[in-house]
Amino acid sequence: MSESTLRTWWATPLVGLAGGYLASLVGWPLPWMVGSLLAVILVRCLTPWQIGEIPNGRKCGQWIIGVGIGLHFTPQVVEQVASHFGLIFFGALITSVSSLIGVWLLLRTGEDRATAFFSSMPGGSGEMVNLGARNGAVLSRVAAGQSLRVLAVVLCVPAAFKFLLGDGVPLSHAGTVDGYWLALIAPLGVLAALLWQRLRQPNPWLFGPLLVASSISIGANLHTGLPDGASQLGQWLIGSGLGCHFNRAFFRRAPSFLGRTLVATALTMLLAGLAAWALSALTALDLRSLTLGMMPGGIAEMSLTAETLQLSVPLVTALQVMRLLFVLFLAEPLFRHWAGERTSANP
Repeated sequence: MSESTLRTWWATPLVGLAGGYLASLVGWPLPWMVGSLLAVILVRCLTPWQIGEIPNGRKCGQWIIGVGIGLHFTPQVVEQVASHFGLIFFGALITSVSSLIGVWLLLRTGEDRATAFFSSMPGGSGEMVNLGARNGAVLSRVAAGQSLRVLAVVLCVPAAFKFLLGDGVPLSHAGTVDGYWLALIAPLGVLAALLWQRLRQPNPWLFGPLLVASSISIGANLHTGLPDGASQLGQWLIGSGLGCHFNRAFFRRAPSFLGRTLVATALTMLLAGLAAWALSALTALDLRSLTLGMMPGGIAEMSLTAETLQLSVPLVTALQVMRLLFVLFLAEPLFRHWAGERTSANP
């Protein structure tokens, strides 16, 4: 690692730690993620000091969180989640379709179809930038829209759940730590992430470890979890990394575009909440878990929120994964059909 590279990021973990510690003192939900995220953003926006992302730090954080999420899956939990497959399918479909609100709003600001569409799809920044590149979108706008959506959800949703809905009913899940199983799962998670990354699959450093941990946990019927402090370490690494995507230039760039993205995100979250309320009334499933699972945020962030608030992590994860699959597999074909209709209507 070169000295010039080290100079750009050496302070990032310290700034993130300070923000996480302060957030934990005031009882903020997901303090080590939200606190480190805000601290890094404030330093980058309010000072000339453009601290950089810790090399591979966010990947390491996702690896830790992926293992932690996977360990929540047991045969009993999987059976319960599978029994609600239809609900999970429908809930994820609602979240995916509601993103069309953002497409409509951005089209009204004069954005082209590709940029409006891929900026609004809740499918992950990297994946949507790649799809946008293949379809002629303005990539800087797509990346900005995706980053701002995740930022808004991470900052607003945990706080709303904590202060408006309370902490929920504690769930009976793993309270012990089995070092022998973790010594097997952790390196296998790294190998799975590297393989997933080589195959160019989405979110490899989350999904690879998650698949390994959940498969072993289900197969061996484990009832174990991560050691104390591991989740906070993952939050800190993810929050510090995410904060490095923002600076003053980001928020000054195309204020109308960013404003409409925020409005669209708020409306999407509102629709998700209303749909979750209706599904909860029909099925008697926990409203908090359903609502969180249908939020248009990242899988790691929403699953962490579920864990912190003692909600059903597997149900939230299943809803988030199903929504991601919808977007990844259907977004590009639907867009090309839409663009083809326009071409045929205007020869």
